[in-house]
Amino acid sequence: MKITFVGNFDVDYSSESHHAKTLESLGHEVVRLREGKTTGEVILDAALDSELLIFVHTHGWETPGLSMNMVFKTLKKVNIPSITYHLDLWLGIERQKDLEQDPFYKTIEHFFTVDKLMADWFNNNTEVKGHYIHAGVYDGECVPDVTAGLLNEVIFVGSKGYHPEWAYRPHLINQLTEHYGNKFKHFGGDGLGVVRGQALNQLYGSTKIAIGDSLCINFDYPHYWSDRVYETMGRGGFIIHPYIKGMEDDFIDGKHLVFYEFGNFEDLYSKIDYYLEHDDKREAIRKAGHEHVKANHTYKNRWQSIIDTVVNQ
Repeated sequence: MKITFVGNFDVDYSSESHHAKTLESLGHEVVRLREGKTTGEVILDAALDSELLIFVHTHGWETPGLSMNMVFKTLKKVNIPSITYHLDLWLGIERQKDLEQDPFYKTIEHFFTVDKLMADWFNNNTEVKGHYIHAGVYDGECVPDVTAGLLNEVIFVGSKGYHPEWAYRPHLINQLTEHYGNKFKHFGGDGLGVVRGQALNQLYGSTKIAIGDSLCINFDYPHYWSDRVYETMGRGGFIIHPYIKGMEDDFIDGKHLVFYEFGNFEDLYSKIDYYLEHDDKREAIRKAGHEHVKANHTYKNRWQSIIDTVVNQ
């Protein structure tokens, strides 16, 4: 299949770069066009010469020239599907206003989202076909690297200054810093620095425990969690993450990862302490989690499912 793909390809570590490489590994031809720089006219011409248009729309970006609204409508008339696959949350946070203000969310044909409630919103409120599909990890980076040995006890990877609607993230990092002192390290733009690519695999492989977090409004928002869960396990890390309703569909607690009760720091500390001491049990979970993600939750799995869904509709 020939695919026109519009997104951010300026850096090799972007989700779009990973997705494009994944599609090519599945045997598809991918024409990459840069969002915000490529005109709508060029996008339309390329899409009309393809069998599918993928448009990963970034918050705040505008397409010069012909509107994407007209691109999507033209493609629909000639039965060329337009789709997107997003790993982000909209509902309940500041960017939710985009759903009403940006015609993209009313005119693209298929919206694949890792948020079940958002897929339901599309199907109940628009003509866009909403599809709930989980996040994943790029196959090319789904390789553990334990060559450095164990260098770190407990880490958190990600920004401390996250969405303003999510005060739990800085609270979590502050609590871990206070409780574990120099046994805890925070990696991120506002921590010890951003780590990507093979260096991130090495970081997870040289760490006993990675603590996870997902933006979950009021922590009663089900069926949405960060792609960092798959990233951590896929890259060979052991993760302790707060339980979110729906995660049991992908993972078994104590086999692939370890859950703790959100906001219950005594529960979190007791599980961290236990797995710091029990190397054999921690390593068994780390290995099983990685093998599970590699077999079931990579971008090859996701994109094959997406293509099958679009072709069969």
